Amino acid sequence: MNLYNNCPQIDLHGIDRDYAKILVKDFIYDQYQLKEETVIIIHGIGKGIVKNAVHQELRNNHYVKSYKLDNFNIGCTIVKLQLK
Repeated sequence: MNLYNNCPQIDLHGIDRDYAKILVKDFIYDQYQLKEETVIIIHGIGKGIVKNAVHQELRNNHYVKSYKLDNFNIGCTIVKLQLK
Protein backbone atom coordinates (compact mmCIF):
# COMPACT_ATOMS: atom_id res chain seq x y z
CA MET A 1 0.00 0.00 0.00
CA ASN A 2 1.29 3.42 -0.91
CA LEU A 3 1.38 5.82 2.04
CA TYR A 4 0.90 8.78 -0.30
CA ASN A 5 -2.30 7.70 -2.09
CA ASN A 6 -4.37 10.45 -0.46
CA CYS A 7 -1.86 13.25 -1.03
CA PRO A 8 -2.50 15.94 -3.64
CA GLN A 9 -0.54 15.28 -6.83
CA ILE A 10 0.47 17.05 -10.00
CA ASP A 11 1.54 15.10 -13.09
CA LEU A 12 4.04 16.89 -15.33
CA HIS A 13 4.38 14.26 -18.07
CA GLY A 14 4.67 15.99 -21.45
CA ILE A 15 5.36 19.42 -19.92
CA ASP A 16 8.55 21.36 -20.73
CA ARG A 17 10.87 22.53 -17.94
CA ASP A 18 9.83 26.20 -17.98
CA TYR A 19 6.11 25.47 -17.83
CA ALA A 20 6.75 22.76 -15.21
CA LYS A 21 8.37 25.34 -12.91
CA ILE A 22 5.34 27.63 -13.22
CA LEU A 23 2.92 24.77 -12.57
CA VAL A 24 4.90 23.57 -9.55
CA LYS A 25 5.09 27.07 -8.07
CA ASP A 26 1.32 27.50 -8.39
CA PHE A 27 0.61 23.96 -7.14
CA ILE A 28 2.79 24.43 -4.05
CA TYR A 29 1.16 27.78 -3.25
CA ASP A 30 -2.35 26.34 -3.64
CA GLN A 31 -1.59 23.34 -1.44
CA TYR A 32 0.04 25.56 1.19
CA GLN A 33 -3.14 27.68 1.27
CA LEU A 34 -5.14 24.45 1.75
CA LYS A 35 -2.80 23.50 4.63
CA GLU A 36 -1.63 20.27 3.01
CA GLU A 37 1.50 18.91 4.66
CA THR A 38 2.61 16.47 1.96
CA VAL A 39 2.24 16.66 -1.82
CA ILE A 40 3.49 14.54 -4.71
CA ILE A 41 5.04 15.84 -7.92
CA ILE A 42 5.15 13.31 -10.75
CA HIS A 43 7.86 14.42 -13.17
CA GLY A 44 8.84 11.14 -14.78
CA ILE A 45 12.35 9.84 -15.30
CA GLY A 46 13.51 10.57 -18.86
CA LYS A 47 16.75 12.54 -19.04
CA GLY A 48 16.05 14.32 -15.75
CA ILE A 49 15.44 17.73 -17.31
CA VAL A 50 11.99 18.26 -15.79
CA LYS A 51 13.04 16.66 -12.49
CA ASN A 52 16.00 19.04 -12.21
CA ALA A 53 13.79 22.05 -13.01
CA VAL A 54 11.25 20.92 -10.40
CA HIS A 55 13.96 20.43 -7.76
CA GLN A 56 15.40 23.86 -8.55
CA GLU A 57 11.96 25.41 -8.01
CA LEU A 58 11.48 23.47 -4.76
CA ARG A 59 14.92 24.57 -3.45
CA ASN A 60 13.97 28.22 -3.93
CA ASN A 61 10.37 28.00 -2.69
CA HIS A 62 9.90 29.26 0.87
CA TYR A 63 6.73 27.16 1.34
CA VAL A 64 8.79 23.96 0.97
CA LYS A 65 10.17 22.41 4.15
CA SER A 66 11.86 19.43 2.44
CA TYR A 67 11.65 17.19 -0.59
CA LYS A 68 13.03 13.84 -1.73
CA LEU A 69 12.67 11.36 -4.53
CA ASP A 70 10.24 8.55 -3.78
CA ASN A 71 12.27 5.49 -2.78
CA PHE A 72 10.08 3.19 -4.88
CA ASN A 73 9.51 5.45 -7.89
CA ILE A 74 12.26 7.89 -8.84
CA GLY A 75 9.85 9.55 -11.27
CA CYS A 76 8.11 11.16 -8.28
CA THR A 77 9.20 13.69 -5.68
CA ILE A 78 7.61 13.82 -2.23
CA VAL A 79 7.37 17.35 -0.88
CA LYS A 80 6.78 18.44 2.73
CA LEU A 81 5.35 21.93 3.09
CA GLN A 82 5.90 24.49 5.84
CA LEU A 83 2.71 24.85 7.83
CA LYS A 84 1.83 28.18 9.45
